[in-house]
Amino acid sequence: MERRHDTVRTGVRNRRTNPRRAVSSRDRRPRACKRPTARRHCKSLVNTGFAETEPDGQTTLYKRNSDRVLMSRIHELREEVTRPELLDSIKEMKTEVRRYEDRHDVVSPEELAQQLDAEETDGWDDLTAWRTTRQNLAVAQAALAYDEASHQLAV
Repeated sequence: MERRHDTVRTGVRNRRTNPRRAVSSRDRRPRACKRPTARRHCKSLVNTGFAETEPDGQTTLYKRNSDRVLMSRIHELREEVTRPELLDSIKEMKTEVRRYEDRHDVVSPEELAQQLDAEETDGWDDLTAWRTTRQNLAVAQAALAYDEASHQLAV
């Protein structure tokens, strides 16, 4: 039973923002457990904060808890990276964001997306990298702010 719970937890953790039924009839892979078992484990993940529910008519959809994922990423950064390394990374990412702004003469990836033609492969690659850098920068800044708040509370 623990193996099934881990399978469901992994599925919820790896699911981005698209909610899914506990067990979908459209699943192409063999079912790891029956519907009632999957629902029970999904409810357990909701109760522990790993997942959220979203009503969809008579069906309940489950998706990972994005706040929990964000806090996990922040915690991992704080554990794996020193404060000076985090500051250096933030500086590098800010420089990278400015390069994208200067290269494309826009202030955001969204603005770049409005200007790009479908055939501009390099532009779309930059857009994807820019969004990723911006997300990573936000997480790094949040980790730094969390670290600072933790130190202030400890004083």
